[in-house]
Amino acid sequence: MDTHGYLLIRGLLSPMELIPLLGDVTEVLHQAGWLKTGRDPCDRLANMAAACFEDDAPFKVVYDHVFCLPSFHALPHHPVLQLVMKMLVGQHLLIHPKSVGRLIFPNFDRAITPAHQDHTAVAGDEETFTAWLPLHDCPLDQGPLRILDGSHKFGLQPTDGKTGCIPPGTEQGCDWVGGDIRAGDLLLFNSLTVHEAEPNRSDRMRISLDCRFQSYQRAVNPAALVFAGSGRRSWPKTYANWLSDELQYYWARLPLQLKPSKVSWWNLLAARSRRTSVHGMPESWRQLSRMLTA
Repeated sequence: MDTHGYLLIRGLLSPMELIPLLGDVTEVLHQAGWLKTGRDPCDRLANMAAACFEDDAPFKVVYDHVFCLPSFHALPHHPVLQLVMKMLVGQHLLIHPKSVGRLIFPNFDRAITPAHQDHTAVAGDEETFTAWLPLHDCPLDQGPLRILDGSHKFGLQPTDGKTGCIPPGTEQGCDWVGGDIRAGDLLLFNSLTVHEAEPNRSDRMRISLDCRFQSYQRAVNPAALVFAGSGRRSWPKTYANWLSDELQYYWARLPLQLKPSKVSWWNLLAARSRRTSVHGMPESWRQLSRMLTA
């Protein structure tokens, strides 16, 4: 990790352990009409008439259903993942609660993710790590990630102000590396490591999960923990239909070292007049939420 800025662990998880989440996600996509009718949803064959991406209203509706899945939030807490991450950050492990699901339509250029560094968006401490987990075998034609070897050594690189991505041809690092990534493989990289997605040129949806980890003794950006903005999402909404409270607000019990980024402060201040309900939160987290939006 120190030398290259990334590592790939083959077969860390059993593909069988990914099936519950993959099944839950494909069922949501099937119900939304994103998959071809008359075919097994497990084949993930895309209905291109429904193609959309993150900024589109139909995408947000479907993604919110995926984000509320208990299985979506359980996977980052897998004991083997925690073991690996503690080897990097030590025993004081913080699992960021807002993992990101990637639901990528094939042959849809707006869904291609250009070169970027996660630290641009995640902020907080640079020693934050992303675990990229495809929920199914992801050969090159389905668009796995590729990594710019050694790019973490160049610090935060200049970006296009509109996209937050690094302009093509200006990336600093060694060689691009990539290849097939199978279900159960773990691609892990530093928040400063430049990476991008290969285009999905298959006929199937690419479904993967970005999980982020760090030591809670290092600076944590509060935007990684709370929802600011329109109130479309909130933790009470997320947890509304959960049968267990084991993973609800787990980070509120940790002695976090909060360090908001400038972007986070602006977002949180802008959200003052659009506060979402914090009903049901532990008192310690209600106090923190009030502090952040004060």
